[in-house]
Parts: sequence; C-alpha cells; structure tokens
Amino acid sequence: MKFEDFALDTSIIQSLEAMGFEKPTPIQEQAIPILLDHRDIIGCAQTGTGKTAAYLLPVIQHIAQESPQHINTLIIAPTRELALQIDQQLEGFAYFTPVSSIAIYGGRDGASFEREKKALLKGADIIIATPGKFIQHLNLGYVDLSHLKHFILDEADRMLDMGFFEDIMRIASKLPKQRQTLLFSATMPPKIRTMAKKILIDPAQINIAISKPAEGVFQAAFNTFDNQKVPLIEHLLTAKQVSSVLIFCSTKRSVKQIQQALEDLKFSVSSIHSDLDQSEREKVLLGFRNRQINVLVATDIVSRGIDIEDIGLIINYDVPRDAEDYVHRIGRTARAESTGTAITLINPDDQYKFRKIEKLIGRSISKGQLPEQLGPGPRSKSNPQRPQKDNFHRSKKGPKKRS
Repeated sequence: MKFEDFALDTSIIQSLEAMGFEKPTPIQEQAIPILLDHRDIIGCAQTGTGKTAAYLLPVIQHIAQESPQHINTLIIAPTRELALQIDQQLEGFAYFTPVSSIAIYGGRDGASFEREKKALLKGADIIIATPGKFIQHLNLGYVDLSHLKHFILDEADRMLDMGFFEDIMRIASKLPKQRQTLLFSATMPPKIRTMAKKILIDPAQINIAISKPAEGVFQAAFNTFDNQKVPLIEHLLTAKQVSSVLIFCSTKRSVKQIQQALEDLKFSVSSIHSDLDQSEREKVLLGFRNRQINVLVATDIVSRGIDIEDIGLIINYDVPRDAEDYVHRIGRTARAESTGTAITLINPDDQYKFRKIEKLIGRSISKGQLPEQLGPGPRSKSNPQRPQKDNFHRSKKGPKKRS
C-alpha cells in the first residue's frame, strides 16, 4: 500500500515525499481510512508505531478540504516534549497546506503566554497542548471550542499516571458532543477503558505492537559511573572504525557538555537540541549527512523522523526515560538492511530502566568490560557477581579529529 491509495490531498502527498515517507506503517494502514470516515478510534499503540502520522494526516486532510475559521482540532499530550514533537511533525506533514498550529505547554515566559492566547483567540486550526497549561487558558474564558471537530488524546495512559484524569474530563466536557474523538494509549488499564466509554462513541479498536530493533543492530552496554562516561566515549570513538556516530542524551544540558568535551578532545562534533531553531538544525543535519561532521550529539528530538544512511554507531549517553525511546534511538542505525552498533552507558540509577528495555525487546543485552585505565564500573544490581564480558571489536581508526 502507498499513501496515494488513501486519496489524500496532493499537497499532503508532496509533504510526505519531501520527508522521505514511502509507505504507511500498519497502524497508518488501519487507522487512516477509519479516521477519514470520521469514526472514533481507541488505539493501543506504543511510541514507534507511526501513530502520530496516523491521526495527523486525516486531520490535515479534513482541514484542507473544509478551510475552518475556528479551532478545528485539539490534541492533548502528557508532556511538553511530546507536544513539541507532535507540532514539529505536523509542520512537516502540513508544509504545503495552509493548516496552522501552535504548541501550548508550561515553563515559558509571559510573552509566550500572550502568543498562545492570540492563537487561541484567532482560532489556529490545530492546538497541541499539555492538560494543565490548556486548563489555564480555558479558565480565563476566551477559548472558543464550540466549532471543534477533532479531539485527540495521545499517550493517555501516561497522562493518567501523571494525575490528569480530572483535567481531561473537564476539557472533554467543554467540547461539542458532535465531534471525532481519538484515544491512543500504550496500555489499556481499567481507568483508560472507563475514560473511553465516557468520551468516545462506538469507537473502532486498533491494536499495534511496537517495532523491534532491526536485526542488523549489534546491541551492547556498559555499566559505568557518570565520571567514566566521557572517557569511555573517547575510547569508543577512537577504537571503532566508524565515520558517522550519533550520541543521544536525555537533556540539552548533557548535549552541550558532551559537545564541549569532545571538541576539547579535537573530534569533529556538533549538536542538536531544543535551543536551536529549525534552520540551525537543518544546517547541522546537512553537515552530518555530508560527513563534514562525524559525531552528532542530540536529544531525542532527532530519534524520530531523520533518515541518514550509514550511521555506524549509536551511543546512548544515558538510558532513555521510556523503554520505547530506546527502540527509536537505535533505529537510526542499521537502516535499509545495513548493519550498525548501539551502545548504552548505564549508571547505577539507570539499571532498573535498562532492565525495562530488555523486557520490552525480549532479550538480554550483553555488557562490556570497561577499559582497564578507567577503573572498575558499578556491578549490576540484578546480578552483582556476574562478570562483564568484552564483546567489542577494536581497530586503530575512528572518527576523525579536528586538526
């Protein structure tokens, strides 16, 4: 199946082609026809299945056909990171359409609040918001939701875990009864099903399992203390014969620190994080794609959606917060039936999270032995007596350093 088979607007197809989307994922194949037919959906789908495009593409199609003058779609997400991610994907999918959007989340200044208020008053087509921040605007009385057509809850189980059930129900109570409601959740505990019964009408149900890492990825890990991580990265970059390395961090602060540390060591390195605007990110990615930059340090902002061939080594500087994000991160290597290596650095506090990753992917990941000059690392809390094995091929060449 191809995206053209959904009879999407030519401007959407043009955007998909520009972004390198070739064929729909299973959830997109199942969900897009249902959503184009205006039915409600309850979808059990984890991060990594393509669910964001599954609901954004039909919404963009409806808006492009109807040219609404009011808020058309409200997407509620549990965190500002996810809200930004959805908004960034939306910008790509809707690039050649007149669809407008804004992400609304906490932690910003008064000027940002005024921009959000202006967008809500003007009636941006799509609002992507965290529950608490949207409630703040709702309480001030100027948000008109009377013409809303689509209500989307993304990662609903995570929102309930964070205590947003009452906020979600309050938002739902302000919406027109005649609307399309979509609920996506990685799990379906009883409270999610209770919510679904209250806010959805005769929903179609879709269940999609998360994709597993590609067979071509050699996965390994090191148990390390934090002060051993940068020296270990230097060792790995020097020892492994790869020309393109992607290092993931969970915070932009860590990204900046690692970039500086590797620059001091004379590696050809740059970084991407949320402080960079889109043009700056594109410039960095172009340099990385063209091998003008050999090492890219990034937050999870690039763990989805980029398609760069021949990334030989992925290093997880820290264990990702969510097990599903691990699959996204290491999925940047071994693309198009190639091979690659993914190495994760695990400090004592992250060992529990790493075991969740092993449970998710259904296998134990081999642990390497730290180089002798770094000293011993922490023992595994699950098996403190188990010796660590060194499974890494070492060669004399690695990413080039700056002269």
